[in-house]
Amino acid sequence: MNTSHVVVTGGAGFIGGRLTDRLLRDGARVTVIDNFDPFYDRSIKEEGLAPLRSNPAFRLLEADVTDADRVYAALRDGPPVDAVVHLAARAGVRPSIEAPMDYQHTNVGGTQAMLEVARRLDIRAFLFGSSSSVYGNRTDVPFAETDAVAEPISPYAATKRAGELLGYTYHHLYAMTVHCLRFFTVYGPRQRPDLAIHKFARLMAAGRSIPMYGDGTSSRDYTYIDDIVDGVRRSLDRALTGAPEYEIFNLGGAETTPLATLIRMIGDAVGVEPVIERLPMQPGDVARTYADISKAGRLLGYRPDTPLADGLRAFGRWFRAYDRAAPRPTSTPSLSA
Repeated sequence: MNTSHVVVTGGAGFIGGRLTDRLLRDGARVTVIDNFDPFYDRSIKEEGLAPLRSNPAFRLLEADVTDADRVYAALRDGPPVDAVVHLAARAGVRPSIEAPMDYQHTNVGGTQAMLEVARRLDIRAFLFGSSSSVYGNRTDVPFAETDAVAEPISPYAATKRAGELLGYTYHHLYAMTVHCLRFFTVYGPRQRPDLAIHKFARLMAAGRSIPMYGDGTSSRDYTYIDDIVDGVRRSLDRALTGAPEYEIFNLGGAETTPLATLIRMIGDAVGVEPVIERLPMQPGDVARTYADISKAGRLLGYRPDTPLADGLRAFGRWFRAYDRAAPRPTSTPSLSA
């Protein structure tokens, strides 16, 4: 990575910030593009960026990924770019049902814009941050990259599948290497406040009940942030060194945890006994996610090794420090990937 220049969109976010730190430590030059969308508190993003700003190989471009002309001009005038890791997106299943046009504009339009920037700058490697939500409400598990994904059940999931299809189009037309990385419920320190683990911890700390949608048997494949970053890093290595290709990779933890069990484990991690409020299942939520990671293991050497209990303890240590100054939650948590 010593000679590589990588653009990370959404690089001030949860996954993007951790990836940027890893790439800089590996010797790469990194340009972060982020518009600091107010979906959650900017201070969480700034916390992750603070130790990176003094690195001369780090550059921050505060811009919207849908503005292709501005992004193109900013990158054109800088060092040549070797790869784009496109993580910027509107996140969450339930908010996408409330604002589908916003999700289409940012997630589909932004992906189209960044692919076009990559084409115009002759950037040969493009990694797209997709989601396990593209699998829909499947009953057959684990989910494999060869499974049919024609029935997304939320606008968010549909926009992620659209991004994958756009990636294939650019690979086909311009011999661009495109990897679509389907993330399975990522968690860890600095996790987005709207996601279940973080939101549940905040509710517990505030002495409030936990909304449990359904009977507690819905399950997710929770993946620790460092394992995800390792998978992205391995994908990037392959994309930079191999022949042009289009590939889809599941990046997950390869095990599932029921919601009721997760709530108990979060309580253990933050030292609070959870009080549960039982509610009906929500539109757009899937019953389960479960990653088949055999392809990523075979082609990337991806092998996640952080047990959920260990990852939750790491999250709990960060959360206790963060929560002292954090505002209390007012909305329900998202279980999206």
